[in-house]
Amino acid sequence: MTPSATAPNPPSDQTLTKPLDQTVTEEIAVKADESGIIWPPSDLYSDEPPLETTLHLRQMMLLLNCLDWLWKDREDYFAGGNLTIYYSPRQRKDEDFRGPDFFVVLNTQPHPRRSWMVWEEEGKYPNVIVELLSDSTAEVDRTLKKTLYAETFRTPEYFWFDPDSQEFQGFALVRGHYQPIEPSANGQMWSEQLQLHLGLYNQTLRFFDAEGALVATSAEDALVAEQVALVAEQAALVAEQTLHAERQRSERLADKLRELGIDPNDL
Repeated sequence: MTPSATAPNPPSDQTLTKPLDQTVTEEIAVKADESGIIWPPSDLYSDEPPLETTLHLRQMMLLLNCLDWLWKDREDYFAGGNLTIYYSPRQRKDEDFRGPDFFVVLNTQPHPRRSWMVWEEEGKYPNVIVELLSDSTAEVDRTLKKTLYAETFRTPEYFWFDPDSQEFQGFALVRGHYQPIEPSANGQMWSEQLQLHLGLYNQTLRFFDAEGALVATSAEDALVAEQVALVAEQAALVAEQTLHAERQRSERLADKLRELGIDPNDL
């Protein structure tokens, strides 16, 4: 959803790059070699504008939370949201950068990053990108970015989703061009890269496992665990009440037998 950004003011989506504002350049320690090329520091910050609405922000956080929770035991991926990807072949900070709304890079380290600099990440680009459409970015997401992600990033899978209209599309890279991913009968699309389905659930974009079951957030799993514990507690209480009732019934029966002159222990 978000356009290419340079601090402090984001550029138009009509261009892929623009020089950084002079005031920001002065704040960032840079080096220039004899050719005059400006080389960025290794801790270059992401500089993406905020997501357009809280709906878009919540959707991005939902994807991040679900995947991070599902893969909490994995150490071989990085998932980012609204984070700048710098990909200049000359390793310049003032050209060639984009900030996808959500992306996943596989076979890498999961440590936090201020931005994703391709030249410091063994040349790796995202395996999967999701853009969240809005009125101001939909045209660019469907055209310019689609071309960029296919021809430059060579990202194997690209999805877009509009939180307002619920438009959902997915594409897989085939011989250098994106081909539509065929949805299943329930509208889910399979991601070969993630080994997960993507689909709509309660008007949000969610992940589903290979069997089609919803991938829960950490909060949803905690709620399920709480409910399971509550059911177990109630079952234990019912069992205790049943046992108590059986004991009372046995005691009443023993009393009756004694009234009849019969010792219950002789039975």
